Amino acid sequence: MKLKSALMGAAAAFAMAPMAMAERGADGHVNIIYWQAPSIMNPYLSGGTKDLEASSLVIEPLARYNETGAMVPWLAESVPTVENGGVSEDLTTITWKLKPGLLWSDGTPLTSEDVKFSWEYCTAEGGGCAQSEKYNDVVSVETPDELTAVVTFGLAKPFPYGPFVGAQAPIIQKAQFAECLGPKAPECTEANFNPIGTGPFTVTEFRPNDVVSLEANPNYRDPAKPAFATATLKGGGDATAAGRSVLETGEFDYAWNLQLAPDVLASMEAKGKGKIVSGFGTLVERIMVNQTDPSAELGDERGTKAHPHPFLTDINVRKALSMAIDRELLTEIGYGAAGRPTCNVLPAPEIYASTANDACLVQDIAGANDVLEAAGWVKGSDGIRAKDGVRLSMLYQTSTNAVRQDFQALIKQWWSEIGVETELRNIDASVFFGGDPGSPDTFQKFFADVEMYANNFDGTDPESYMANWECKQAPSPENQWQGNNMPRFCSEEYDALVAKMAVTGDINDRAEMAKAMNDMLMQEYVIIPLVDRGRVSAHSNTLGGVILNTWDSELWNAADWHRE
Repeated sequence: MKLKSALMGAAAAFAMAPMAMAERGADGHVNIIYWQAPSIMNPYLSGGTKDLEASSLVIEPLARYNETGAMVPWLAESVPTVENGGVSEDLTTITWKLKPGLLWSDGTPLTSEDVKFSWEYCTAEGGGCAQSEKYNDVVSVETPDELTAVVTFGLAKPFPYGPFVGAQAPIIQKAQFAECLGPKAPECTEANFNPIGTGPFTVTEFRPNDVVSLEANPNYRDPAKPAFATATLKGGGDATAAGRSVLETGEFDYAWNLQLAPDVLASMEAKGKGKIVSGFGTLVERIMVNQTDPSAELGDERGTKAHPHPFLTDINVRKALSMAIDRELLTEIGYGAAGRPTCNVLPAPEIYASTANDACLVQDIAGANDVLEAAGWVKGSDGIRAKDGVRLSMLYQTSTNAVRQDFQALIKQWWSEIGVETELRNIDASVFFGGDPGSPDTFQKFFADVEMYANNFDGTDPESYMANWECKQAPSPENQWQGNNMPRFCSEEYDALVAKMAVTGDINDRAEMAKAMNDMLMQEYVIIPLVDRGRVSAHSNTLGGVILNTWDSELWNAADWHRE
């Protein structure tokens, strides 16, 4: 028995040895490719997913969502609730407790002052914060001690998890960004490109719209992580090249957003170098319909509420554009099993999914022509409809991507069949999603008539997401072209629903309000949804620890990645 016990003990020690010997940086280098290159490492100054996710390697929130959509503590000790005393009975305050001993990558302590400052930064007067909806209804953040932050709302907040939760609302260092408030925010290039963080990696070099070089954070809270000493996040190129670099050549370890036709992906995976990972969340490919005039001759007032769009303010035109589209065919050629045709901008979770708009699933060219004819839009000798001297001639923009260009070509054809002339434009994704207030080519500026892209939200509660289309969220010169209301839609009724949902606790009532907001946007046709897209990425067979997360950053657990 003694011998048997000794042998069992030795075997157990041997089995445990690899874990015991694990040390930070032991697995060398990891290569990540985001073919939409990051243009900034500050998610408060960009709504682009590629910027949010790149920065999530460096800066982190108090809590985030795991792969099931469940909220989990991150920099906080626990998720505050009414039951554990962290949320007040009257739902007006939430108290976050930081984990003790947390350090920034420069070795200084993370404190509640940094938490408070992150709110001050995003809500500073004269600034433009791409994630301002996360801080709706916050009136103060108090810091009774270095590890405690108390968020107070101006009303009862049944879902108080907008601020500081998820990749879209991380904690930034007060010492680094203190002089970057309001209008100065975009000018702080060093801080915006090289943020000091608490995440597993730190930036060693940032080349906008190209590459991010990183190394393991020497002060990361787990001494055994990350397993990789260095990392490269390469941008640029296209989804095809990114997929090949992981699945065929093995040059890269992880490729994000493989927006490719299903047969192309299957052929790549058959090479045996890597595997595809996918899952559905809330990602919807959609067309945004501009309610303002993007004409260049309007100068600084183009794309603003000062000048309504000359014909897209007619709901009949917007409705006809939607009716002419065959969403089933788009899904089949673009995504196969990784897509589902949708008539909603809010497709999930299931409790929030409306069925009121399902008529859009059937293409109706004849009906679209009837709608336009009845509204007085008459075809000319060139086949293009006009009314009162205004022609239905549009600029349709999106990012450069093979699937999106296929969609553009098909939709242009369908729109021509209803008498609409369409000019197509595609813009490099790094620029289109970049958020540079000086660029005329961003999706926030929206200097086109319609534009197409996909978007989603952190977590499973859509309160902050649906607030994207409040009047105040419209990008404009006053907010440095930040904000998420790209169509410049504005409705007092809609804003009232946003406010009502903010104080509603019952999950079924919240669902009805979310559906009502979705239906208003759909039935006004200011957003034309196309495909409920699954997230499709790929990783090499030698990269372990990858857990695809459709509810937060895909890089959410990069600290756990390792070489197999």
